[in-house]
Amino acid sequence: MRYNPAFARNPTMPSATLPAPILDALRLADPSWRAILLRGLAAVVAADPAYLPALAVDDYLPTEQRLFAAFALPLSEVKYVLVGEGPYPRAASATGVCFMDGAVGGLWSESGLAKPVNRATSLRNFMKMLLVADGQLSLADTSGAALAPVALRARADPAGTVQTLAGLQANLTARGFLLLNAALVFRAHVAPARDAKAWLPFLQVVLEALAGPAAPTLVLWGKIAEQLKRLPVTASLPQVQAEHPYNLSFIGNEAMRALFGPMHLLRAAPAP
Repeated sequence: MRYNPAFARNPTMPSATLPAPILDALRLADPSWRAILLRGLAAVVAADPAYLPALAVDDYLPTEQRLFAAFALPLSEVKYVLVGEGPYPRAASATGVCFMDGAVGGLWSESGLAKPVNRATSLRNFMKMLLVADGQLSLADTSGAALAPVALRARADPAGTVQTLAGLQANLTARGFLLLNAALVFRAHVAPARDAKAWLPFLQVVLEALAGPAAPTLVLWGKIAEQLKRLPVTASLPQVQAEHPYNLSFIGNEAMRALFGPMHLLRAAPAP
């Protein structure tokens, strides 16, 4: 499969030829993205005409037509493009938004992080990285015992500390994070890297639409997201890269702490 940049810029395939379930999923995207996403889908078809028709009749995550849910953030508000690997392999968890586990509600418990957070390894390590960057947790000790007093303070301060994953996602969105996956779908019988390769032409079109004097920063997590470096457009985008957050080393990644630390994502947004 080869990406054809000329086709992506000037697609000739009408949207009517796209599978209806794929087209229907565009309804969750902000209108500012629609023409761009259609060009991206046309580029996918140009690279592999069989891919989208096969996907449309297959079982994949996310469900509930959330394939393009990340694009609810208007184009003009994008300041960062955070790229993970792919949707969580569980229907309750896969939301169409990178890294946001739909099975997680509250973030804290009396003894530390909430059990669903601890089970979501990547989210747990991301939380610990934020707490280290914020000076609330020592990198030398991120154990449950060390987290307990942090969690108690957080639970006692609902007006000042984010209490839920939805609140954390809202903070990321408010700071202009487009939360994408390198593979927009997860299929139990297909290797994630294979689906990620199929979506590369789509992502090229998306990033082309964002490139320019005020281009957003590309944040790449993990080896599958690193495949985006194959795309011509990524050379023109500021970028930062890290191992995937399911690695313990992510907690101490200096580039990630430098990026996210000043944002104080665990602080509750003031009431409007």
